[in-house]
Amino acid sequence: MQRYFVEEQAIENRFYIFGEDRHHIVKVMRMKEGDCIICVGPNQNSALCTIAEITDEQVTAEVVQWIEGSSELPVDVTIVSGLPKGDKLEWIIQKGTELGAHRFIPFTSARSVVKWDAKKAAKKVDRWQKIAKEAAEQSHRTIMPEVHAPLDLKSLLKLCGDYDHKLIAFEEEAKQGEASVLSKTLSSMNKGESLIIFFGPEGGLADQEVTLLQEHGFLACGLGPRILRTETAPLYLLSAVSYHFELMG
Repeated sequence: MQRYFVEEQAIENRFYIFGEDRHHIVKVMRMKEGDCIICVGPNQNSALCTIAEITDEQVTAEVVQWIEGSSELPVDVTIVSGLPKGDKLEWIIQKGTELGAHRFIPFTSARSVVKWDAKKAAKKVDRWQKIAKEAAEQSHRTIMPEVHAPLDLKSLLKLCGDYDHKLIAFEEEAKQGEASVLSKTLSSMNKGESLIIFFGPEGGLADQEVTLLQEHGFLACGLGPRILRTETAPLYLLSAVSYHFELMG
């Protein structure tokens, strides 16, 4: 069933849907009054709704039943990715959203081949956020992940103080056989806590970047014995978090 994130909470058990989502319901899905959708409000509550009215301005959806439970990871995970080439970041955002990430922050790493064009920033970030929204709807999330505009490392470090756990995915640690930091970190985490983890671009993180992060309380960890691509590593991490907290019980 089609799911939509609604900007405002239900008023008298009715959601009001505007803009692109209204267009999607009417023009793409060709839904009619009486059809069913799921609406997700800004406070993360979901409801099975029927379409009560369609006008040129909005779709009105009436709540039939509130949906209990949550599909969200029990911990808050922020993925920080060194700007990669091509559409790899879009892949990370789409698949990372499906796997439960709460937030994505691209950063301009010393080894990023792609140079960030500030003039195109707003349009690019809007596209990334739309990818996250569509992936969240498809995977039945109750949170739409936030996608930041790219930051430099020093700016990023100012945002990291509030996180409970801080990691760096560093391939040199994997090459040396390090296999305990990620496991110990997940085992020490409690539900509701937050984790931020840095991933390098195609060329990896520079030594000086790793050193600076470690000086700010980050721990370097390996992600198994194989060297993963920049677009694969975040998905490995999120899968490990899901397995630890959702499948191991």
